[in-house]
Amino acid sequence: MKKGLIALIVVLVVIGIMAASVFGSYNSLVSLDEKVNTQWANVESKLQRRFDLIPNLVESVKGAMAQEKEVFTAIADARAKMAGAQGTTQKVEASNELEGALARLLVVVENYPELKSNENVTGLMDELAGTENRISTERDRYNEVVSEYNSTIRKFPKNILAGMFGFEQRPYFEATAGADVAPEVKFD
Repeated sequence: MKKGLIALIVVLVVIGIMAASVFGSYNSLVSLDEKVNTQWANVESKLQRRFDLIPNLVESVKGAMAQEKEVFTAIADARAKMAGAQGTTQKVEASNELEGALARLLVVVENYPELKSNENVTGLMDELAGTENRISTERDRYNEVVSEYNSTIRKFPKNILAGMFGFEQRPYFEATAGADVAPEVKFD
């Protein structure tokens, strides 16, 4: 009888240790998932700041640059896509498109000395440049936490728990094709 009781206690202790390990692993996965969500919210916050600045910048520049309708149309279209984007992947694509259109606008502004001397345009350009830097920083941080999360859910034994509880890999924030080429603005 004593041997049976000791065996039962040993089995219960082993089950308890295994359960504690499973709970701890699950909780760490939840924490990492929340880190990714929080960091994505930080990226979206900075994207929203850019989204809010654009109409002011465009309106300030429009008066002096009526002939640059193509740039303004590209910005308006990209901004509309950003507003309607659903999910991380669409938001990344829309953000990259908007970033390209803004880069073309920045090149145009650099080529118009009277715009560079306009205080409103200069102030808005500084705000936009600061916002772009913040977005870049938050994207980098997002990719860091996504890397940590994705590698954790792929490693054994957490990959088993991740599969059981529906933890899936998250997408990285990646540049679009052609992002390494400077925008070209032609004055015809």
